[in-house]
Amino acid sequence: MREASRQGSLVVQPRMGFGDLATMREGLLGVRAADAAAVGTITLDSYTRVNDHDSARQALRTGAELNGFPLVAHGPAATRRLLGEVSGDGFPVQVRHGSALPYPLFEAMVAAGVDATEGGPVSYCLPYSRAPISEAVKAWARCCELIAAQPEPMHLESFGGCMLGQLCPPSLLVALSVLEALFFREHGLSDISLSYAQQTHPGQDLEAIAALRRLAGERLAGADWHVVLYTFMGVFPRTLVGSFRILEESVRLAVRSGSERLIVKTPAEAHRIPTIAENVDALEFADAIARDEAARAALPSTPPVERGNRAESGAQVRATDSGVYEEARMLVDSTLELAPTVGEALIRAFSRGHLDVPYCLHQDNANRSRAYVDPGGMLRWAEAGRMPLRVDRGGTGLRPVSAKGLLGMLGFNERRFDREQLTHGHFTSRPSISARSAS
Repeated sequence: MREASRQGSLVVQPRMGFGDLATMREGLLGVRAADAAAVGTITLDSYTRVNDHDSARQALRTGAELNGFPLVAHGPAATRRLLGEVSGDGFPVQVRHGSALPYPLFEAMVAAGVDATEGGPVSYCLPYSRAPISEAVKAWARCCELIAAQPEPMHLESFGGCMLGQLCPPSLLVALSVLEALFFREHGLSDISLSYAQQTHPGQDLEAIAALRRLAGERLAGADWHVVLYTFMGVFPRTLVGSFRILEESVRLAVRSGSERLIVKTPAEAHRIPTIAENVDALEFADAIARDEAARAALPSTPPVERGNRAESGAQVRATDSGVYEEARMLVDSTLELAPTVGEALIRAFSRGHLDVPYCLHQDNANRSRAYVDPGGMLRWAEAGRMPLRVDRGGTGLRPVSAKGLLGMLGFNERRFDREQLTHGHFTSRPSISARSAS
């Protein structure tokens, strides 16, 4: 990451995982050979994420298809051999998993010599688990302390900026990412990253990432940290062109915001597990757009424009000024005041509704807050619940969010990026274009 940053390159990364060793090896080698500044990913299967390792072993014995790599079932020795064949100083590999109670998995990763992983006590509990957040905090504290005690500790990335993938206002995403990073620091880690997921308005996303970087700079003294951006994780465009357009916007956002790493998404991912070739194509497309954006930045500047719900390729964007930093800082500070440790503060904050993720059904989340997408594409608070936030209702004509309204908001980016293809009467899921010409 340091070398790529020194060279001004955006590091791109897939979310790739396969069940058998041979295909996983082939996938990692394909990513390593891609024409891009890429790092590798081993995404784990659903059985392993919930510690059902017996079912994962049974699937391996019977040849049943898995939706990821069963690291524990394969065993640390096999995983270590795999990593030894594909990874190195110029090509680290991150394990991505989604487990709220991941201590057995962390033990296996340490034994296998894994470079990096990700998650957190909130971000991997509320969206993916029924485990109480108090149990997740204890489990993640043990995991952090385990890897901090190693001669070469793994890198750990907070998933806090990606809660539910969409419809969580940026200030809460920023606050959760910073709070999880502080939790990691509290338990001995200094090699960390903070996340943010692309939302519905590029100007607001620029503001949010600037707020995240500012807060990280203020709170993570002594840590080696960077920011990772995720291509939109919600309802994806249905057309191939629309899918590459939203990926393009995330790449340009990453470069403009100074984010060091980007998790890409393939057009196939919304429908099925992408092939190795589709993953590599998305990485190379992202790298080409990143280089194009860097070249544009070197040209004489042109006045930026406000962008709402339009999707012009490569258009300059001005960051909004909606108070994301101030809200996020207030949420972080007021949460930390609730208890002497970050972990206990997180437990108390959610039990009191002081932190409240909109539309999240986990039993420890109050689920009284609500968000909406305004006519210009900005993601705003409709209801704050018991969070110490001020909801601005002036001039919006805001009504309670209905089921129909929620579904409409969930499809906002799908419609925004598919609009050209659908309105010109030539909708197709496979237009005859290459990935590199999609922009």
